[in-house]
Amino acid sequence: MFTIAIEQQQSKTYILTDESVGSQIEVVPQRGGIITRWRIQGQEIFYLDTERFTHPDLSVRGGNPILFPICGNLPDNSYIYNGQQYTLKQHGFARDLPWEVTEQQTQDQASLTLVLNSNEQTKAVYPFDFQLVFTYKLQGNTLEIQQQYKNLSSAPLPFSAGFHPYFLTGGDKTQLEFKIPSQQYLDQKSKQIHSFNGNFDFNRDEIDVAFGDLTSQSATVIDHSRKLELTLDYDQIYSKLVFWTLKGKDFYCLEPWTAPRNSLNTGENLTVLAPKASCTTSVRLTANFF
Repeated sequence: MFTIAIEQQQSKTYILTDESVGSQIEVVPQRGGIITRWRIQGQEIFYLDTERFTHPDLSVRGGNPILFPICGNLPDNSYIYNGQQYTLKQHGFARDLPWEVTEQQTQDQASLTLVLNSNEQTKAVYPFDFQLVFTYKLQGNTLEIQQQYKNLSSAPLPFSAGFHPYFLTGGDKTQLEFKIPSQQYLDQKSKQIHSFNGNFDFNRDEIDVAFGDLTSQSATVIDHSRKLELTLDYDQIYSKLVFWTLKGKDFYCLEPWTAPRNSLNTGENLTVLAPKASCTTSVRLTANFF
């Protein structure tokens, strides 16, 4: 049986549940349309800094933030379009703005559809008319995020998009086993490329790397301390997987990005929608305890 409940927590929160397996997600439309929590049989899959979440002026650290119209940051937070300079902060604005719930469904799955439309606030930093339609679908141990990106402008719409999921760890990150479909990564701090043998040095204060040349549309992380296997499946538009973690924090992030940092300036892997065109894509997360 599938249910959707609404609770007035700090903000209105939609709770989608698949009672047959005890899986559940919580969605907060007002805070960037974010999924804040994902539980399976009472166990948290996502990490969430709950204290930080109580401060709406701070970016959310946890859950699954939405990245649009850029992933990562731009040099000096700026880009040039049609000879004019615009300022756009890291990861764009979709994760900070309120989204509108347009549809709920509890037949065969629990699903919630949210919409973000361009407005005067977005056009001040990104001069395009657009509409994003995201549908969160929960069924069993799988969470799917279907996305539709619509260009409502009379000009081509350039963007990159992605997600920034924070996964809760058992504390000992050396117990993480990675199956990532790439043999090398770019260190986003040093800008150096390193070969990847399946391991990271978790003694470093921060790890921030981007995998490219992906050979499949699936990656898996096994947390042996939690006995949890997480699989991330993503459509072909996602050209990068970013891994990020901080020493001393009980999370890691494995982020599907359609394009690398600064693609709005460089054009690398940038998606450009023709006027009035749209594209659809999907990301799926599956969690299994063993």
